[in-house]
Amino acid sequence: MREDEITGWFRQQRPLPPDAVPIGIGDDMAQLALGQGASVLITTDMLLDGTHFDLATATLAQVGYKSMAASLSDCAAMATIPLAAVVAVALPHGWSGRQLQELHAGVVRAADKYACPLVGGDITSWQGPGRFAVCVSMLSRPGDQPPVRRNGARVGDIIGVTGSLGGSGRRKHLEFEPRVREALRMVRSADLHAMMDISDGLSTDLNRICHQSGVGALVEAAAVPIAEDARHRPDPLEAALNEGEDFELLFTLSPGQWDRLQPCWDDPVPLTRVGVITATGRMEIRMADGQVRELLPGGYDHLVE
Repeated sequence: MREDEITGWFRQQRPLPPDAVPIGIGDDMAQLALGQGASVLITTDMLLDGTHFDLATATLAQVGYKSMAASLSDCAAMATIPLAAVVAVALPHGWSGRQLQELHAGVVRAADKYACPLVGGDITSWQGPGRFAVCVSMLSRPGDQPPVRRNGARVGDIIGVTGSLGGSGRRKHLEFEPRVREALRMVRSADLHAMMDISDGLSTDLNRICHQSGVGALVEAAAVPIAEDARHRPDPLEAALNEGEDFELLFTLSPGQWDRLQPCWDDPVPLTRVGVITATGRMEIRMADGQVRELLPGGYDHLVE
């Protein structure tokens, strides 16, 4: 089964009461009601040596930063405000306190930047051969607007992205800035219908929004903002569509709200219109020569070898 298929199966096994769990399995964060209109959101992300980073080339400070930033990006994906995080690690045999201190420095660098304190965690160690793993669980709260979900895209919506895409494996996946501030600014300025962060590639993550919203999409290849690092790839567009770990925001909103957002957006992180939500139920891309092709979800899937 693909990752999205098993996630859907999990969701079907135990229906959650919407009054207690307004947002359950399938979004970037789950939302729990606390009573009297208050709620908290929670996410967890596990990163593995050899999959999400390579300790042969990355420093422990970089790994610590990325582990915290990835969960902060989940907060950005739903336009929520980070509150606190806990970090659990599985250590290879023989690791020292100095190595944990270096990891901690990276974690708190990201935490301090977004006012999300590290409040606890857990340390375990392999007794035999084992590779390093780090898991961050994070709490956030809604801002002035409700959390933005994946399932709200509407036919006719503009599809937008922040920043540029592709080539993250060269350096960006260890250095990215989670778009927490940009997300909160966007929802204060416009009514976003759907949003998530691009962790597995534009083609795969847009497919998730369309599937959950019951719509299709048409992407304009010429409009996709290709990162400079992706231009070193044999196929820069393919890299921008499928490589993943961009941690940019993918969002939809009506044309009128796009026109409202654009004039007031003076942030150095650009917003780019890359396509439109359609009623076809299909994922499509219009190439530079005008031909329309099927856009298959070609990004990363943990359950597909």
